[in-house]
Amino acid sequence: MFQSPLRIPLIKGRKTYQSITSDLLNPLMNKPAKLWYLGITLSGTALLFGAFMIFWTVWQGIGTFGENRTVGWAWDITNFVWWIGIGHAGTFISAILLLFRQKWRTSINRSAEAMTIFAVICAALFPIIHMGRALLAFFIFPYPNTRSLWVNFNSPLVWDVFAISTYFTVSLVFWYVGMIPDLGTLRDKIKKGFKKTIYKVLSLGWKGSARHWHRHEVTSILLAALATPLVLSVHSIVSMDFATSVIPGWHTTIFPPYFVAGAIFSGFAMVLTLMIITRKALKLEEYITVSHVENMNKILIATGSIVGLAYITELFISWYSGVEYEHFALMNRATGPYWWAYWIMMTCNVISPQLLWIKKLRTNIIFTFFLSIVINIGMWFERFVIVVTSLHRDFLPSSWTMYKPTIVEVGLFVGTLGFFFTAFLLFVRVFPVIAIAEVKSVVKTVGETHPENL
Repeated sequence: MFQSPLRIPLIKGRKTYQSITSDLLNPLMNKPAKLWYLGITLSGTALLFGAFMIFWTVWQGIGTFGENRTVGWAWDITNFVWWIGIGHAGTFISAILLLFRQKWRTSINRSAEAMTIFAVICAALFPIIHMGRALLAFFIFPYPNTRSLWVNFNSPLVWDVFAISTYFTVSLVFWYVGMIPDLGTLRDKIKKGFKKTIYKVLSLGWKGSARHWHRHEVTSILLAALATPLVLSVHSIVSMDFATSVIPGWHTTIFPPYFVAGAIFSGFAMVLTLMIITRKALKLEEYITVSHVENMNKILIATGSIVGLAYITELFISWYSGVEYEHFALMNRATGPYWWAYWIMMTCNVISPQLLWIKKLRTNIIFTFFLSIVINIGMWFERFVIVVTSLHRDFLPSSWTMYKPTIVEVGLFVGTLGFFFTAFLLFVRVFPVIAIAEVKSVVKTVGETHPENL
């Protein structure tokens, strides 16, 4: 009689509910390690540098950027699209994998959700700064004002505002609702003081009763169902910023699915980067296992292959269409002045993920960490190639020009990286980085097959 193979435990060790609570609350209860102080120092320094560059830009104007009349969008829109892509994995892991009842998400969904919040904030900074007059950013919202001015609802830039603000709001609520049971645990563990008061307020009177758990489950499923279409809509709408133009290299219908796959690709790579650092720094190897890393790598193979197919499709269509401008734009990317950026993109995004077909590499933590950084470098260069190489050679040869970033633009990007990692490091000191209640449910489920894990 055929017997199905035993499942690999998602949580290692002989864990009880009490030991799970103790292990996952230790990073909050104990003093931070030296590695945490080093990280917060480096990221805080980058954040301060970026804050100064924001002040300098607002004070001097966006003439401090390296943009010109031909390349009107450059690092700011590149970074905007890159950060939006980073924020995609959080909702994908939390919402879609929850709806499909994928148990392996439980050890990584909390940090992925937090990553989404911080990444969207970083992304929102760039269009506001690029306006030149940041205090007038409220003009992008469609409110009835005394000047009888309305936004242009035909513009995909306005759709960006609606999609991203909705995405941010739903992701924030989803993140918070998922933390309520753990906030109740923190409230009960901390005996007194200001922190207990804060957790008491944030836990919303959580008691862990059957009624509370039922409402929590229903709310989570509803939010997941609401958030799932946003995974597809947000980056599809961002791609419309380019696709609705007539610029060769942008005017293509493949952009929406291509951008969505690329966003999940880069987002999962960033989750892996953070997850592996967190796993080592907080000693969570028994909760974030090789199985989690391998499952994430399998998604990187799938999305990386889709991105590679999109690149090849672009090249094929530029040849098959017979449009000389489209053909020139694509060949200029590969052989023009920015050829180095194009081939960095191809190497990092198309070739490197295929190494994950090898199981030995797919389950290697050090290799995965290195590859996750390589992929995000490649995805940044993808956005740079799409933006700059499509603009610097337009229809008029007399306006052809080159673009190079200034220290101000580099400083703004470094500042957002500083904010992102500072926010994440503070997050792991205030909230459980792994969902305690969800991990307990996984241990119970796995224990039915592997009693030694109970």
